Amino acid sequence: MNVGITLRSILRTTLKGFLHMSEQNNTEMTFQIQRIYTKDISFEAPNAPHVFQKDWQPEVKLDLDTASTQLADDVYEVVLRVTVTASLGEETAFLCEVQQGGIFSIAGIEGTQMAHCLGAYCPNILFPYARECITSMVSRGTFPQLNLAPVNFDALFMNYLQQQAGEGTEEHQDA
Repeated sequence: MNVGITLRSILRTTLKGFLHMSEQNNTEMTFQIQRIYTKDISFEAPNAPHVFQKDWQPEVKLDLDTASTQLADDVYEVVLRVTVTASLGEETAFLCEVQQGGIFSIAGIEGTQMAHCLGAYCPNILFPYARECITSMVSRGTFPQLNLAPVNFDALFMNYLQQQAGEGTEEHQDA
């Protein structure tokens, strides 16, 4: 099954604030996973049962989104939303969405390093859990097995930074 990846806003909410924080901090860097949990989960097969009688050659679309929130000093929630939609022509075979959350203690880093931690490192930790939930739901819906490939959140984060730098350059040229 071919899986196409569409990235909406891979990094949002508080990320811009983290990028503008001061990078002067001499404290020791610490990182600890406090909890990993499923925040929300959904599976729909709107065209069942007749979709099971069709030749199974779906188009599969993968959407990713991350959000981070500071809960307390040095404590952050990161939520990775993974949405998988399988279509047969114009019909949706299934739609599966998981919001995988994590609470992380992060201290001693700021600025771009903090943004990278929240926007890439933490989602890398959360993705295997979300992938397992999606695989399980698709299987329980009696659809053929769906194997999602690993996602390189580090590369996505670097692309995001390059886009932001490009937008900043365009804003200065317009002024």
